[in-house]
Amino acid sequence: MTHHDYAVAPARRDGRPPRRRGGGGGEEPAVPPADFRSYYGKPVLKPPTWKVPDVPAYFFSGGLAGASAVMAELAATTGRPGLARTARLGAAGGALAGVGFLIHDLHRPARFLNMLRMIKVTSPLSVGTWILSPFSALTAAAAASELTGIAPRLGRAAGIGAAALGGPMTTYTAVLITNTAVPAWHDAYREMPVVFGGSAVSAAGGLGLVGSPVDENLPAARLGAAGAAVELAAGALMERRLGEIGEKYRTGRAGRFMRAARVLSTLGAVGALAGRRHRGVAAASGAALLAGSLATRFGVFLAGKASAADPRDTVVPQRRRLSAQER
Repeated sequence: MTHHDYAVAPARRDGRPPRRRGGGGGEEPAVPPADFRSYYGKPVLKPPTWKVPDVPAYFFSGGLAGASAVMAELAATTGRPGLARTARLGAAGGALAGVGFLIHDLHRPARFLNMLRMIKVTSPLSVGTWILSPFSALTAAAAASELTGIAPRLGRAAGIGAAALGGPMTTYTAVLITNTAVPAWHDAYREMPVVFGGSAVSAAGGLGLVGSPVDENLPAARLGAAGAAVELAAGALMERRLGEIGEKYRTGRAGRFMRAARVLSTLGAVGALAGRRHRGVAAASGAALLAGSLATRFGVFLAGKASAADPRDTVVPQRRRLSAQER
């Protein structure tokens, strides 16, 4: 330490030693209380190196694919072939797009294949890779059978298998980011899977409204509205529980995306329930739900990047916890 690390308590004007507080409780502390700043004001954490738009688009497409696979089986079981076809194609397209976004972010396909060499159950990234890979193959097989009419029983079996993996597909990316040290993600570990799950269901419902006939779109409308309601409620709870860190979801670019997501999801949900029987209104509502879900993923991603770059989000909660432990 240098001489700047300590300071001498200033003498009184009458030349006597500094006055003690509290009748003998010791001299006034000479070292000023530490503030939140890190070393030279640098970020405490290394910001995520994931690229935009690859990773938030990957979050969106994977969630859409997972929820669509489940909706496809529900539609097939209840005799809605138009909705089932739309959902199967959406599940396959979302899964393949997700693989493409992930490989592009990794720069080389070999890196993606490398992650398949082993499975590590304690790693969300490893588990997610092993969910995404068979899910993509199953949805592709189900969609191919749907389009060509070849091997319908095998296609249906593949669709059922994809639906079984659909739930984990909608939420594993939330587990992935909350397993990092980024405060705006890590501290939201309770609500983030619910936000992502609701957003995925909302997007799948939106896709069903866009692509299915009006006489078959009732399940899509209900799923879209329910998913949007869950996403909005869980998101509001998450921001409130995060306290100061929750500001990252309300300010800057992340705040603009999150506000757009709330508006689009609300309009889409209302339109889905009130106007699903009108083809134009149903399609517009579905598009709004899809756009709202995509905006949520971008907002969450950008909030995490802003949180990693702000030392206050790391240092202030840590000091608060330490103070609580000392008390």
